[in-house]
Amino acid sequence: MPVRKKLGGFDKKALLDFHKNMVLSRMLDFKMLTLLKQGKGFFHIGAAGHEAIQTAAAHAMRPGHDYAYPYYRDLAYMLQYGATPLEIMLLFHSRADDPSSGGRQMANHYGHAPLHVVSQSSPTGTQFLQAVGCAMASRKKGTDEVVYVSSGEGTTAQGDFHEAVNWASREKLPVIFVIQNNKYAISVHVSEELAGESIYKIGAGYEGLNRYKVDGTDLLACHEVMKKAVSQARSGKGAVLVEADTVRLLPHSSSDSDKKYRSPEELEADKKRDPITRLEKELIKLKMVSEEELEALKKEYKKIVDDASDEAEAHPHPDPDSLYQHLFSDRDDLEYEKSEPAGEKIVLVDAINHALKEEMERNEDMYIFGQDVGGGKGGVFTATQGITKQFGKERCFNGPLAESSIVGVGLGMATRGLKPVVEIQFGDYIWTAMMQIRNEMATMRWRSNGHWKAPLVIRVPVGGYIHGGLCHSQNIEGFFAHLPGIKIAYPSNAADAKGLLKAAIRGDDPVIFMEHKGLYRQSYASRPEPDADYLLPFGKAKTVQEGDDLTVITWGALVQKSLEAARELAKEGVSVEIIDIRTINPLDTEAILASVRKTGKVLVAQEDTRFHGFAAEISAQIAELAFEHLDAPVRRIGGSDTPMPFSAVLEEVALPQTAGIVKALRDLAAY
Repeated sequence: MPVRKKLGGFDKKALLDFHKNMVLSRMLDFKMLTLLKQGKGFFHIGAAGHEAIQTAAAHAMRPGHDYAYPYYRDLAYMLQYGATPLEIMLLFHSRADDPSSGGRQMANHYGHAPLHVVSQSSPTGTQFLQAVGCAMASRKKGTDEVVYVSSGEGTTAQGDFHEAVNWASREKLPVIFVIQNNKYAISVHVSEELAGESIYKIGAGYEGLNRYKVDGTDLLACHEVMKKAVSQARSGKGAVLVEADTVRLLPHSSSDSDKKYRSPEELEADKKRDPITRLEKELIKLKMVSEEELEALKKEYKKIVDDASDEAEAHPHPDPDSLYQHLFSDRDDLEYEKSEPAGEKIVLVDAINHALKEEMERNEDMYIFGQDVGGGKGGVFTATQGITKQFGKERCFNGPLAESSIVGVGLGMATRGLKPVVEIQFGDYIWTAMMQIRNEMATMRWRSNGHWKAPLVIRVPVGGYIHGGLCHSQNIEGFFAHLPGIKIAYPSNAADAKGLLKAAIRGDDPVIFMEHKGLYRQSYASRPEPDADYLLPFGKAKTVQEGDDLTVITWGALVQKSLEAARELAKEGVSVEIIDIRTINPLDTEAILASVRKTGKVLVAQEDTRFHGFAAEISAQIAELAFEHLDAPVRRIGGSDTPMPFSAVLEEVALPQTAGIVKALRDLAAY
């Protein structure tokens, strides 16, 4: 038989390059497993059996131009996309020079800023919506980058996957979903995961979605499909779903034993579909290479892997002090409080509206979206009224009724340098976005060792006193204060709201901006309007009333109620100082302690339920840092530890009232 010079359009050199990538991936898998047995590592997730689809997918794209959101089994993809064996081993050994995370993430959690591989974290499925946001950024910028995002078939049961496919299909965005179906989500078989056992079949319901199903162990078939997929996405023909039928030749991870749930016959059948063996047989059959030549090449590749591991192991561990780096931006170029608020009096919701319009005018890369925020409605509280009309529907638009979508897409846009300011309609419904907020938004800069950032601003109305019942009245600051890496604002008046929101938008950190809907139109929360460049720093509390006998530490709606209570105490000769903290994180601890040292008695007042609220954190800090200055135990007041009732009578009992604050202050004064 004559020697074939090409196969599937590739010559011998190209085919052997593919083979090298696949074998290096396999050998890196085995090397890491060996190192685990030697106690030189902690965890591993293998790509064995997935090398063909991953190699083909990466080869079809343009590293450093296109963007990639690989999942933890995408080792062969990373190598083909441009990561070196040394970089892979630096990640495995958790060394300071690891380009993925500087040792902050588990092995196989990839990131590579020069290659445009966005930092990946552990939760399955969170990457999909971010990839959609990244692709939307290409659309907004008018550029031609394609976005790759992948997972196993098990992750397609996640709601985030379907939300992402829905959005990408509807908008015809340049994103390619590559689902590597190896039939097992850890130990759960695909028959227990998906209706019809195929996401390709399910994908038929998404109008506008281009779909392919391919043998994921056939390198050339995979490359043909991926080439078409990239071409379609890049040319504006819409999102693409590729289901690759693969095999998993190793357990799910080094913590798993697949022999507990897979038969020997099934495991042996999978070995017969090994993509490397399949390619080698083709090359030998067509006399492009001999078995001896392949064995010689494999010895070379093994040395590359061994050398990479040895070199990585010799690299330094992270400096212990580096733990605290990259939690927040170190940028410090904003000018604060350049003027005093001196305009016409304005209510809080209008201050928000004006701040958004002024920042949209200033920054053409700013985008506003969320539920009902676009068009003529302008949000259920009218905070975005008139913005679509002024700036167009490309910059202020409605998102789907899906909070995870709104946050995840916003994060993807933010990684591309855009400034999305999104609205969650009510704080009570933010919880479906919790995975995106906790594990993605809060950690992006830190987990990538400063290589990636996602300075998304989330506006969210919160609070009660509006007869909203248990699902339109929640205060959520206590939950989110527990998440390192997110700044939180909670203003009590219009001027502070405008100054803090503008600082959040111009800043470089992720922010949750809480707006008390009960204060939106209250005259007592109105203030003279600040000018367009008035910024308030996060972490600077305000003394809203000087006093000598007692201190109230508070925020949000309870600032006004504390003022009302202080007036009652003044009639009794008790002087009350009131501190409005204004931001939850960072917290102005020094201002709090200074007031406590001055008065010796302190009440921390919050609207949220009392148990485990943010008032407890403030109280603990006072007890720890100013104990010797206290003349009475730190007191707290908060809402009742119940859900919020709809009845006006019951709501009054459930929420802190002025009378309750008065009583607490009298008790403190008498102590």
